[in-house]
Amino acid sequence: MRNILLLTALLLLLSSSAAQAASKYDNPDTIFVARDGTAEFRNVAEAIEVCRAFMEYHKVIFVKKGIYKEKLIIPSWLDNIEICGEDRDQTVITYDDHANILMPETGKPMGTFRTYTLKIDGNGITLKNITIENNAARLGQAVALHTTGDRLTFVNCRFLGNQDTVFTGKAGTRLLFSGCYIEGTTDFIFGPSTAWFEDCTICSKADSYITAASTPSDQQIGYVFSNCRLTAAEGITKVYLGRPWRPYAHTVFMNCHLGSHIRPEGWENWRNPANEKTARYAEYGNSGDGAKTEQRVGWSRQLTKKEASELNKQRGF
Repeated sequence: MRNILLLTALLLLLSSSAAQAASKYDNPDTIFVARDGTAEFRNVAEAIEVCRAFMEYHKVIFVKKGIYKEKLIIPSWLDNIEICGEDRDQTVITYDDHANILMPETGKPMGTFRTYTLKIDGNGITLKNITIENNAARLGQAVALHTTGDRLTFVNCRFLGNQDTVFTGKAGTRLLFSGCYIEGTTDFIFGPSTAWFEDCTICSKADSYITAASTPSDQQIGYVFSNCRLTAAEGITKVYLGRPWRPYAHTVFMNCHLGSHIRPEGWENWRNPANEKTARYAEYGNSGDGAKTEQRVGWSRQLTKKEASELNKQRGF
């Protein structure tokens, strides 16, 4: 009997210790990551791994300055996580996959949608003060940020790449980019999500297209750029605001400053005149040399003050 009691006590002690070990990070405390080894984690992936599934509290992963070469996924069972960099320009998560890399298991090209540096499948995720980069050479599409989650917020972040930098990859999901810097060459903001870009800088690195929305026909809002600045690298002079990846693409630029690199016609039909009957392209209250409307394509439109006010009410989640 005495041995049974001792064994029972030992099992309870071990069970308690295991529970404590399992729940070490099951709290709203901040997790710290430092590439130089001065924090508990050296990689962002390790910090994501210890977060509990379906959290009801806000969990912060604070990433100290450094270059983190990682290909990351925030899985669909993680909610309410904030990844916050110590310094936007000096806290960099980077990778270099591109669409034409041959996959060893098949010998076939990787394709666009596997090239991400960071993929966010979870909901209620926030990124602040951090750079997400795909630094592949210009050898094909190369995604820096790929999103499928809902209620995603990006504050004071940089997204660096060339073709297809930011892929807002799931219809019906809602994204907010506030005070961010996004650069690229061709179609570098693309996809079907509802995404609001506020006080962002959008920099074109080639004479090409900024947006390639694929908004579903039954989705009221695709991309809205509000109070943004459209800039370009030196020598870039012929950039379209967008072209429709899918027929009902919805994109609006309102109260933005459009540089002289924006083409007078503004929009392109992706070499398909039928898209002109369905694409939903509009502008309102823009300024700058690229904002002149006299030569805009006839199938885009200028919003009324009332329409712009109503659209503004749709900001947020």
